[in-house]
Amino acid sequence: MSFNGIAWRMDARRDPATAALEALVQRLHGPGRLRVWSLVVTIFGDMIVPRGGTTGLSTLRDICARLGIEDGAVRTAMSRLAAEGWVERRRAGRNAFYRLDDRGRHAFGLATRRIYAAEPPVWNGDWTVAMAPPDTRALAAADAATLGFVRVAPGVYLRPETEGAPPVGDGFSGMLLVHGSSAEHPERILSLWPASGTADSYRAFIAAYGPLAAALRQQAPQGLDAVAARVLLIHAWRRIVLRDPGLPAALLPADWPGQRARALAADIYHTLVPASEAWLDGAGLPAQVDPAAFAHRFRPGGPSGA
Repeated sequence: MSFNGIAWRMDARRDPATAALEALVQRLHGPGRLRVWSLVVTIFGDMIVPRGGTTGLSTLRDICARLGIEDGAVRTAMSRLAAEGWVERRRAGRNAFYRLDDRGRHAFGLATRRIYAAEPPVWNGDWTVAMAPPDTRALAAADAATLGFVRVAPGVYLRPETEGAPPVGDGFSGMLLVHGSSAEHPERILSLWPASGTADSYRAFIAAYGPLAAALRQQAPQGLDAVAARVLLIHAWRRIVLRDPGLPAALLPADWPGQRARALAADIYHTLVPASEAWLDGAGLPAQVDPAAFAHRFRPGGPSGA
């Protein structure tokens, strides 16, 4: 590496926030293949959708470059997302622009409520059970979790009903749906899904992002560093929370680490938002469509999809 690169690494050691960011970038490129298309989905959902859903390829390339991702990988990811119908591409002269299509917007609307909620939902005492007949294709556990269901057996899904729970929708089309309020020992729901693995994921998140939170209390990053840190945070966070059915607090153990992890994510996010949003303004992205909804991310009252 060049002399400038060596000097930059020395600066990183002197600046706790930069050092913490670099550690998280290295974690992103750790064991296993990096799915760049998934990271781009995070960028769209967290930063582009609130600004209308359209961005130039150059903006995505700049963000990904700060995360150590080469241009070719970004182009390949965008081609995949376009081929699978998640984004639409258009050209304006020599510039390429991408817009989230209707399928992507619907998926982000569901995910946003889960990702940016400030606290677990409140259980109203009711349950919904969905059962797939033998000739009906079973729903993936991750897709069921997005709607708040626990996959308790092949083709059988259970959801404690909460205020603001998303509609069951087409995901359970063709299944038998049973609604009721009677259940003995409802806390046993924890034995019906891999709660220990999810708890371990929350603890790993706290261990990985705790140093960044501590560094931010000394000095917050600016510009593209703030954008990169925010992308890494939400990318790691959403990969956990969207696989967690998001059970009500009344059905969780007292030592459940999920809310501690959520409070950490909220603290970091709110610290990074001003500088990262300023960078997005400078990159020429449109203004936020609904600033009030965006301001409610990770705050009581919750987002409705912005």
